[in-house]
Amino acid sequence: MNRGFTLIEVLVALVLVAVALVAGLKAAGTLTSNAERLDAVLAAQWCAENQLADLRLMRQYPGTGESEFRCQQLGREYLGRQIVRATPNPNFRRVDAVISDADGTQRLTLSTILARY
Repeated sequence: MNRGFTLIEVLVALVLVAVALVAGLKAAGTLTSNAERLDAVLAAQWCAENQLADLRLMRQYPGTGESEFRCQQLGREYLGRQIVRATPNPNFRRVDAVISDADGTQRLTLSTILARY
């Protein structure tokens, strides 16, 4: 009597290995995409924090309205919009920094409150 695997058993084992490899590749691709997205969001956050820090350091009470700015972080170009709004208390302003990629995809909105000095 011959002992060994039949052709069907070998094919089933190969199918199982192939399914496991495809699942592993998909998981690795997802991890790579998440890492790239995290890099982009982190760099956008740095841009927004820098813009809001500049406003605080100027020590001027900002007027309401919108303005645009550009920022470069980690070799990427970001477009930013600074939106200054009035608050119920006239001694404070709400400032939003909205950061988008060069292709216009919005990455982050960071807000702060500035007081009259």
